[in-house]
Amino acid sequence: MQLSETQSKIFAILFAAGEPLEGARLGEAIGLGEEEVRDYAAGISAWLEDVEFPLELRRLDTAYQLCTRPVYAGEIRRALELRRNTPLTPAALEVLAIIAYNQPVTRGFVEQVRGVDSSSVVTSLVEKGLVEEAGRLELPGRPIAYRTTPVFLRCFGLESLDHLPDVTGSGEDPPPEEDGQMTLEGMHGEEDTREELPHSIDTEDQS
Repeated sequence: MQLSETQSKIFAILFAAGEPLEGARLGEAIGLGEEEVRDYAAGISAWLEDVEFPLELRRLDTAYQLCTRPVYAGEIRRALELRRNTPLTPAALEVLAIIAYNQPVTRGFVEQVRGVDSSSVVTSLVEKGLVEEAGRLELPGRPIAYRTTPVFLRCFGLESLDHLPDVTGSGEDPPPEEDGQMTLEGMHGEEDTREELPHSIDTEDQS
């Protein structure tokens, strides 16, 4: 099995990008629809697996990224003299879980759930690339809302937010939302459940 010319183009673009690239943008570059890009990407992924290539193509919601396989992480880290990132603190994991299961949400919403100031934790998650700004709510002061990123999906091995663990029936009622919580510029969709995420994470890029 060999890559077709179109698959080779997609592979080259993703290799050069070095970061998640939206399927729509890929399609625009080579004249394909998003569904066609998805099909070609699946073929590339199968080919990489078949020839035991040291790279893999990951689908991150509506984006795609070429990454080195986890099995080579140790050698890559030593060769590039990279240090393993400090694991996320319990507080950071708690805030990340709140955002992941309720996004997009404001810092005020996170603090309402936790009962403590969370500004520094949210800032650290943004700096790590796990969380990003998602616009402003139509509320007094127009507070910033936050959502998770493709980096979050990659670090936790998720293809999309639909693959978050189901916590339906956990017996815990979600906290009341701020009025107008979802009146957000450029954003829609919400998950109303919450759960603690794993207690350790390596946020280093594998690409």
